[in-house]
Amino acid sequence: MEQLRKWLLVLFSGLLILLAACGDPEEEASKGDESDESSEDKSTITIGMNNWAENVAVSNMWKLILEDEGYNVELKQVEKSYLYEALSSGDLDIGTEIWLPTTDQPFYEEYKDKIDWRETWYEGTKIGLAVPSYMEDVNSIGDLKDYIQISDKQIIGIAADASIMNLTEKAIQEYNLDYSLLLSSGESTMIKEMRSAIENKEPVVATLWKPHWVFGELDLKLLEDPKNVYGDSDSISYATRLGMEEDYPEIVKWWDQFMLSDEQLESLMLSINESETREEGAQKWIDNHQDLIDEWTKE
Repeated sequence: MEQLRKWLLVLFSGLLILLAACGDPEEEASKGDESDESSEDKSTITIGMNNWAENVAVSNMWKLILEDEGYNVELKQVEKSYLYEALSSGDLDIGTEIWLPTTDQPFYEEYKDKIDWRETWYEGTKIGLAVPSYMEDVNSIGDLKDYIQISDKQIIGIAADASIMNLTEKAIQEYNLDYSLLLSSGESTMIKEMRSAIENKEPVVATLWKPHWVFGELDLKLLEDPKNVYGDSDSISYATRLGMEEDYPEIVKWWDQFMLSDEQLESLMLSINESETREEGAQKWIDNHQDLIDEWTKE
């Protein structure tokens, strides 16, 4: 009997050890899934991209560069106002298109302590109102006031939350224009409306900015702004969520070294615009500018 009790005790102890080693399969699988998800989140870089030509071009270019360096990259198309909100909350890692000191100043004031504002990558922007060059009598915003050929008295705009829209409303007041600002679904719709008018040699006025590939396709001019409603020339920089530099110091270093000239940015935008896909156009440009990219990503 005593021998039997000893064997039962050994058997029971072994069973307890076996159960502890195995654990709950469902619980372990759940932990494994959480671990995998956490790892995946950490290795995926999210870039906020608003639908402006230069932003689309640069975002797609960097997506390919970072993927070539071994990162997973996700481009999230966002409106400009949400870009800053998402950077401040950490839902986005990088925002490529920050126009300062003028255009995005309201966003800077609201989020200046909640976002890491980084380096300039393009200098010398211009924003304002554009018309076809054949509108020879219109060279300044004030000239629109007495220009009777635009019968509908509309300025073609872009999305409602874009900074250029608020500045255009101010320009209408400052120059005492009897015009309304027409909202559109975005940049592509605005360009489509302009192209249609120009094909028919009709007068048209729209919000526009430089750099932009459309100046290479259509014969346009930006109107002078003697009241300086649209402000002085901006620079384009990028911003990150707080903590990005600590998490990915090499990426932040590469982007801090990133700089494009007029010619380089225009050729990148044109390559994307003329290709079947954005990634195809960005890759063609990368292949032709590898020395420049090596300068950005050097240690």
